[in-house]
Amino acid sequence: MTKEDLFQIMNENPVFHLATMDGDQPRVRGMLLFRADEEGIIFHTASTKEVYAQILANPKAELCFQGQGIQVRVTGTLEQVKDERLKEEIFAHPTRKFLQAWKEQGIDGLLQIFRLKNGTAVTWTMETNFEPKESVQL
Repeated sequence: MTKEDLFQIMNENPVFHLATMDGDQPRVRGMLLFRADEEGIIFHTASTKEVYAQILANPKAELCFQGQGIQVRVTGTLEQVKDERLKEEIFAHPTRKFLQAWKEQGIDGLLQIFRLKNGTAVTWTMETNFEPKESVQL
């Protein structure tokens, strides 16, 4: 499977699970992808969330996408993105109407953007369940 195939699966199935560490305790939660492409896998959260503090304390993470009978797991290091154009793009995107209240209330600083770039992806299906994993560099 090519990285373009993997990006397509991610973008078509934007709800994913994010695994982070809270000290020595793993934490997993559902997240909403903004986009996945050559620029990286981009998502956002609020600065008031525990996941935000966990990422800052340990930026190593794993993302798990599920779609079309394929599970895609991406491992790598998250980086915080400080890009006002991207922030405005997120606020303006039709799938992010729920964030408009933050902007209107002047609390748009809550929005924190992260990117996983140069991660390593592996896939899993029922058919390949017992086969060795083949890594794809994103």
